[in-house]
Formats: sequence, C-alpha cells, structure tokens
Amino acid sequence: MRRSRGLAAALTLALAGTCTAMGLGFTEEAAAVTPPVAFTADELPTWQANGVVWALAEAGDQVFVGGTFSAVRPPEGAAGTEQEAVNFATLDAATGAPTSCKLSFTVGSGTATVRALVLSPDKTTLYAGGYFGAVNGTAVSSIAAVDVATCTVKTGFRPAFAATVRALAVSGDTVYAGGDFLTVAGQPRERFAAVDAADGTLKPFTANADEPGRAVELTPDGEHVLLGGDFFTVGGTNSHALAVVDATSGAVTKAYPGFIETNSVVKDIATDGTGFYTGNEGTGGGVFDGRIALNLNDFGQRWRDTCLGATQAVLPYQDVLYSASHAHDCSSVGEYPDGQRHHLLAQPTAATGKLGWAPDTNDGIGEGIGPRVMAVGAKSGVQYLWVGGEFTTVNGAAQQSLTRFASTGDTGAPSVPVVSAVSFKPGEVQVRWRTSLDLDDSALTYKVYRGGSATPIATVAADSLFFRRPQASWTDTNVTAGQSYTYRVTATDAAGNASALSATASVTVPNSADAYPSAVRADGAQLFWRYDESALPFVADSSDGNQSGVHLNAPALRQTPGAVSGASTAIGFNGTDTQVYGDRRQNVGSTYSIETWFKTNTTTGGKLVGFGNNQSRGSSQYDKHIYMTNAGRLVYGVYSGGTHTVTTAAAYNDDQWHHVVATQGPGGMTLYVDGVQKGTLGFTAHENFAGYWHVGGDSLGGWPDRPVSEYWAGKLDETAVYPTVLSAAQVQNHHALATAPADSVVEVQAAEDTYANAGAPGTNYGTSGSLAVRGSSFYASYLRFNLPAAPAGTVLKSATLSVKTSTMSGAGTTDTVSVLPVTGSWTEAGTTYANRPALGSPALGSFAGVAEGSAVQTTGLDKAAVAGGLGGAYSLALSSAGTDALWLWSSEAAANEGSPKLTLTFGAP
Repeated sequence: MRRSRGLAAALTLALAGTCTAMGLGFTEEAAAVTPPVAFTADELPTWQANGVVWALAEAGDQVFVGGTFSAVRPPEGAAGTEQEAVNFATLDAATGAPTSCKLSFTVGSGTATVRALVLSPDKTTLYAGGYFGAVNGTAVSSIAAVDVATCTVKTGFRPAFAATVRALAVSGDTVYAGGDFLTVAGQPRERFAAVDAADGTLKPFTANADEPGRAVELTPDGEHVLLGGDFFTVGGTNSHALAVVDATSGAVTKAYPGFIETNSVVKDIATDGTGFYTGNEGTGGGVFDGRIALNLNDFGQRWRDTCLGATQAVLPYQDVLYSASHAHDCSSVGEYPDGQRHHLLAQPTAATGKLGWAPDTNDGIGEGIGPRVMAVGAKSGVQYLWVGGEFTTVNGAAQQSLTRFASTGDTGAPSVPVVSAVSFKPGEVQVRWRTSLDLDDSALTYKVYRGGSATPIATVAADSLFFRRPQASWTDTNVTAGQSYTYRVTATDAAGNASALSATASVTVPNSADAYPSAVRADGAQLFWRYDESALPFVADSSDGNQSGVHLNAPALRQTPGAVSGASTAIGFNGTDTQVYGDRRQNVGSTYSIETWFKTNTTTGGKLVGFGNNQSRGSSQYDKHIYMTNAGRLVYGVYSGGTHTVTTAAAYNDDQWHHVVATQGPGGMTLYVDGVQKGTLGFTAHENFAGYWHVGGDSLGGWPDRPVSEYWAGKLDETAVYPTVLSAAQVQNHHALATAPADSVVEVQAAEDTYANAGAPGTNYGTSGSLAVRGSSFYASYLRFNLPAAPAGTVLKSATLSVKTSTMSGAGTTDTVSVLPVTGSWTEAGTTYANRPALGSPALGSFAGVAEGSAVQTTGLDKAAVAGGLGGAYSLALSSAGTDALWLWSSEAAANEGSPKLTLTFGAP
C-alpha cells in the first residue's frame, strides 16, 4: 500500500551488571526508550476524524489522511472548532493540526471513501484510491492524482476504474492498483491493474485474480509487485492471498498455494531493504491472523507470527516491525494467552518476540477492529508514527480515529511497584515486587529504599513486558535479629521517568528460623505462595524461583488464622470467580510435587490447585491438578490421552485445616493428606503444554466426579510447587512443622511522648510534632508504651525501639544517643524541663550516631529489662552527652509514619 523506509543501523542493548539480584539480568540506563524501539508510547495531541481512517501517507512535514468521514475536530480538551473534511484531511506532522490543503472526495450515489494513499518517489504527487467520482468537483473515477505543492487535482491523470480501489503502489512511471474492479478503462483487469503515472493510460500489466485485492507493494528494486488479498488464483495460478508478479507483465513469479489458511486473507504488505511483511486477517476457526516475514532474495518465509487477532497494518522501521491488530492470543508463539485485546505491537524484523512497546486503542466504531493503518512522518528532526483507524480511545483517553507517537520526549513513568518483604531466618530479609509496566520501556531500573532513607540501599535492573511481569527481588543481609525494617521501591525507565515510591513494606527479622517456610524452601520449592499480602493484585513468591502470582476478581486477603502457626495468613475464595494465577508461562516436566493447605465446608467442590494454558480465562488444556468433589473427596489427576486420577475415600469438607500433597515422578502418582499416603497410581505420563499455575479455580470439563463448581469456596494457604518428588518423610515433616511453635511479633506505638528543653524550662512540648535530644544545651525525650503481657507459653525473645528522624536540615547527630529507663513519674501534657522525671541506668540500648536524612532508626533493647515491664506502662528516655541535637518525629506528627515504636518478639522458652 505504501513505500516503506529503508533499514537504519541496528540498535543494540548494552548489558552491565550493577548489583546482586536473584535470577535477574541487568541493563544500562539509556537516553531514550528501550532500543530498538524508536517511538514513545505517549500519545500526542492530534486532530481527530468523525469516522474511519483507512489511509495515511506523508510528504515532508505533512501527513495526508483518507477515510470515510465528514469532519475533523481538535483533540479532546483542546481549543478550536470542528472543520469540514470530506473523506480527506492534511495535518501537520509535528502539531497534528490541519494545514491549508483541503480536498473533498465525493460520489453521486452511495458512500464515498478514500481507501489508499501513496506518494510518488519524489513526493510531488499524491495518488488516492477508493470509491469516489469527484475531487473538489473535478470528475475522477475511484483514483486521482494530486499535486502536493498546490493541493490541486491533476486533470491530466484520468484512469477509469469501475469499482473500489483498495490499494496503491507507485514506481517512477507506473501506478499499481488493487481492489474490487473487474475492468479499467473498459478493458478487462480483474482486481489488479497498472496505469501510467502521468496520464493514467492502461498498461499491459495483467495479474487477474478471482477475489478482491487488498494490498499492493513494489519490491525495492522495482522488478516485482507483491499482491495481497482474498484471492485463490492469480493469472490462473493457484496462490491464495499472496503472490509475487513481474512488475511489467504481471506474470506470476512466486505463488503461495497452501501457504496461508483458506479462511484468511492478506490485508497489508510492506517492505524494507531485506524483506517484506504481511498483515493477515481470518474468519472462523483455525485461522491465521498474524504476520509473516519473507525474504526478498528468494521470497521465502523468514518467520511467521501466529498471534490471533486480525492484523490490519504492518510497518517496518529501523529493524522493528510495528503492527496494528487486535491481537488477543499469542500463546502459539510463547507469549500471552487468550484474553485482553492489544491493538499496537512491535517486534524485531528478524524474529517474532514482542518488544516493549504497546500503546493501546479500543476496538472503536464500525467493524470493531481498532487501528487500520500506520505511517511515519517527520518534521524538524523528529519522527512521528501516525496511526489511523476506527478506534475512539488511545491509552484509555478519548481520541477518535487518529493518533501519533514521537521519537523523542518520553514522559510516561512506569507503574508503581507493589512490594512485600519477608524474613524467614536471622540476618536476612527478602524484598520482592512485581515488575512495573511501562508501555515503551521493557528494561527498567528499581531502587530499593530502607527505613525511609532518601538514599537507595540497592539498585536492581529487570525486564518486563505488558504480558510478562516477573517478580524481582533483592536480599538484604545487613539486618539484625529481632529488629524491624521498612522498605519502599521505585521504578525508573530509560528516559529517567520515575514512578512514585511504593507503599511501605514492613518486616521483623526473627530470632530463630521460621520452621515451616524454612523447610519448604530447603526442600527446593520453586513456587511458594504464602498469601500474606494486604493489597491486590500481587501474590509474592517466597521461594527463590521468583514465580509471583496475580489475584483475579479480588479474593479475600489476610484470612486468620492461617494453616501454619505464627503470623502468616491465608486467602479466601468465593467459589464463583476468584482465583490466583501465575505470572510466568512455563512447561512442567513429568517430575513435580504440588502442596497446599485448605479449609472448607463447601458442598459444591472446586479446584484447589492446577496447571492450565490460560490465565484470566478458563483453560482449554488443564491437568496436574487437585480438586474436590461435591461430597468433599479430593481428586488428584493428570491427563495423557485420557484422565488418570487418585481419589481419597474420605471427605475433607469439615471446615478444618488439612494438608494435601500430590506428586508424580518415575514411580508414578501419589496423593497425601495430612501427612498420610491416601493413594497411588503407577502412571508416569502427562500432557506437555505451556501454561500457568492456578489456585482457587480453573476448568474441569471432562474430569471424573466433576463438581458443581470449578471454583473453590474456602480458604487456602501455603501453596508450593517443587520440580522434584517430595518423599513421604518430607511430606510428614511439613505437616508436623505447621503446628510447631513460632515466634509472634507485636508492634506497640508510643502512647505518650514529649521532650524537655533547658532553654524553655517551663514549656511543655506534649503537642509538638517533634522530639529532641541533646546534652548541651539540654534536650531529652520521654516515651511511654503500654506493653502487652507475653502470650501463654512464650517469653520475650527480643525488643527493639524504632524512631524516625525528621525532615529538617541537621536532624541527624554525630553523638551517641542512649536509651535509658525512666524512674520518675511524668505525663505528656505536664512534663517540662523544670519537673522532668529522673532517669535510671544502665542504658537499655543506644544509637551510635544518626546520619542526616529522614529515616527510621532502630536499636535493640535489653530484653530482661523490658520483660519486667510487660503487662503495664513502660517508660523510656532518649538522652545524649554531646552538643549535636537529634530531631525526631513524635506520635503527634501529621504523617504519623515516624511515631516511636517498640517491636516485641515472643517465642517458646
């Protein structure tokens, strides 16, 4: 349909290691969007049409727009008034606003439309094709030539096409056309023809096709014409939807019988220096809807992208193939499964894998196809990718039929990371987050902040795409047992756009290893969902596999008590539509173990855990699953030519927590419940397909004792998947460890706090948002906590005090600050320097200086001294012998984030 730009030099992505992370690659920050993508995903203000845009072409700093519309109007929210534009408009490439060139394409009867626009090689003449009888009143017949400089119809160009022209291509002296016509100038020319570029006289070129032509493109050497459409024969030769013909005679050079599915057609063809590319659309089952890359040297296939979703346009530019479609299922090429439609995509011209560029439109009006045409225009050294079609939104904002994206000026920041933190043993905190989404940057940099500090403690680089957002993680080994820490993370793209800080993730480092999760990790789990999240939609993976999950339809979070002793929580499913699905597409081998805890009283059954080929929609392939029948019995099944199952004799819908493990390996299938083997089957085969782990629901059609509901109604906890067969001893150990004593953590905010000031001996600071500490001139701060009693059967194992420096300049101190017991009485509202309470000794703990910058500071306290105050009010004081003041937030601070806090850890004696 149009001549494409030649190849530019390949852009490469430099790699460099910047820090230690778990299972991640590293990339240097670049100055623009992630190469080789050439355009941002930020839509620019562009005048819009009130109908469908079918054609685009560019000349200099102008972009010509053709379609089926009657007016253009300013972008949403912009100044200006609607202007008449009868099926044609000319817009400025840099501003997106109309120029002075105005042409009206009309017809005496029916609906006029412009379906194709193409420029002569020297860009002095614009050729338009479609269904119309006049341009600005000058009679024409479905094709016209326009002088670009004067914006006037060339009356000397008068070919007569008897029906709609859908595609055009032009060489120096010839215009090639494809469409619905059967004659040109009264001579037989079926669906494809060629006319003289100067006067429109018919040329000998004959490539008759039996069905409409939709795409015409010249090879760069001008020797061949590439034809696309609905046809099954060209020149009497079997060649469905695609053919290569001689540019002079129209004789078939390369035919493609059986190459494209019979219920699919070619909607667009574009070329670059080494190949040509087709956009394909199909109807019905078994269609081909994707893109094909073919080489120019032999016209053979380079690659085939079999995504489903009617490709309308393809445009190669600087080694990247941009495409317009409504691609909704790319599972056949190892990408996303059937689900949401994605209308704008990019991939290398050398391969099928999608790149990190995915701005989006909706399906829009008319046929509900979305974008239909693409072109690149330029002005003042900036390139603009223009997109036209029938959409009514771009990136979620109202915008009809036209949009554009620039090669510079990336302003879109990545989405805010969703962060969690966990510690299973002394000396280690694992910070985890779902990688962020950025529509034009796949390589993002993450900065990890601890304790509210403005300086990152770690920098991690990770890749993500809109359909592949793996968990990233970083392990903090500079932590102390019994102390609490907070973490926040930001994401930054290649242009320096940074997300907001994530919500704070808090964690207390245990004094001893947490028995149950430590055993699961030690036994090799590569997916471990503990369901301790307090916010949707991220489900953190507590294994080293970084296989996070996504909540679907908002299951109930933080259900208590969980299955395992300690602070870990469970997740609740409604039995109707809630589930968790995995973020990572993978193949599962014939050796694995599945483990989870469950609690339910349902009588409608449902799937607890399973593997399926889809995510948010029901899977069409599914096995390696554990489900419950209506009667409450458990079924473990795999599929290989038929269903193979192990079923319990007893029911487990008694509203009690139960532990289930299913394994398959060289010894066959085994099912355990509550640490006891409940059945085996000597079957070792399985269905090998790529898919995702599901918890709480997925398809069950065709399986024995199929329950009423495919979705689980009840609670689940501690879901793990292993790439090995767990032994009976390991299964029994996991079941036993669930009830092993676990440390519990209690956080206590200061009930009262104030400070005394020698410079104002009679002043009370009980309502101040700040606390102060200095030896001379004297400041001291006083804190009171209402401590709980130790839970039955436990003792205090550690106590830590956390405070946060304020944001004022000089809030830190170089002096040691001691934490002292208070021996005298005091109140927040009444304490002054003059009546301040007496302080005791020895010190309970200390801060060896505090760095500048607002951040949380933590110190361990003498646990024996604190234990003596359990079950009552307990007072501490902060004091210093130096002259450098420390300023802290009090419990009255507006943000309340920095309130003084005691963290108490209780455990078995």
